[in-house]
Amino acid sequence: MEVINTIGRRKTAVARIYMKSGNGQILINGRDYTEYFPTGTLQYVVKQPFTILGVDGKYDVKANLDGGGITGQAEALRLAISRALTQVEEESRKPLKEKGLLRRDPRMVERKKPGQKKARKRFQFSKR
Repeated sequence: MEVINTIGRRKTAVARIYMKSGNGQILINGRDYTEYFPTGTLQYVVKQPFTILGVDGKYDVKANLDGGGITGQAEALRLAISRALTQVEEESRKPLKEKGLLRRDPRMVERKKPGQKKARKRFQFSKR
């Protein structure tokens, strides 16, 4: 199997991955994924596509993560891994799609408007 290159995005985070067959090693920016994502929830999010398909420990992933926060990066990585797995095996698309892992989450932070405190919050109104 050759190296598969895919991209995943979430909020302002971008994950570029290179996946090949191997023994399940996941490197993120040169570090192990358990070191990069310290909480168990984020580690679960990263491994979710593999566990759904039952191919844990079959592929090596080398990822470059950039931008956003730690949660956005984890979910961007999940999307990139899901896309790569569908390129490897076309029949793996259906279970991943049912779980919603092939959909790019469109929610972004709303911009701050001028004359307001935040995106929607306004300064306190004074009648007199």
